[in-house]
Amino acid sequence: MFETLFNTTAASASISLTSAILTIIVSFVLGGVISLTYMKTCGKGSCSQNFSLTLVLVPTVIAIIILLIGSNVARAFSLAGAFSIIRFRSAPGDPKDIAYVLFTMAAGLACGVGFYGYAVLFTAVLCLLMLILNLLNFGAKTTSQKLLKITIPEDLDFEGAFDDVFEAFTTNYMLRKVKTTDLGSLYELNYIVEIDKEINQKEFIDAIRCRNGNLNITLSMCADATEY
Repeated sequence: MFETLFNTTAASASISLTSAILTIIVSFVLGGVISLTYMKTCGKGSCSQNFSLTLVLVPTVIAIIILLIGSNVARAFSLAGAFSIIRFRSAPGDPKDIAYVLFTMAAGLACGVGFYGYAVLFTAVLCLLMLILNLLNFGAKTTSQKLLKITIPEDLDFEGAFDDVFEAFTTNYMLRKVKTTDLGSLYELNYIVEIDKEINQKEFIDAIRCRNGNLNITLSMCADATEY
């Protein structure tokens, strides 16, 4: 059994030059299509050139590895041992980026085993689905969470002072922190509010200004509204 398992002569299959060239070309083209789909579906300012280039190369690299291994078990074990000594360190990525990496790996695997038709088919279908989902803005939140800081005079009772304004302009709100400023002559209220994207933020701030005596108001535009 062991002789059969590790007999490289019997397990290895010859690789024709035509098959190798076709595998490289098809995998490279599919990687380019996937990378273009990624660039079309990623948000403005969040597209990475390095990641786009990586998506082009990953299918070709995977296809070449599968092509070289073939049905040779010994080569597969050798490759696993080689990759086990390599450590990949990177920050946790966006879930959609991880999905694109798996997408390119699947395309490379299909090309490596010679299933070019299936590789082209599922690449075309998945790219089309990604474009449709991006066009429909699938899964996007209709509200955004923001940090609101309101400065009020010391004689204003802040408990419930802005409830009617929040109910008119926000979908949810919560008072997170109260502190005094200017030697106790003023109060600063920190709220976490959820605002619908269709709400006019200027009208929201103007409604608060009528209550706090036109003192300072800060409405954060950052995604992490919990940062103080």
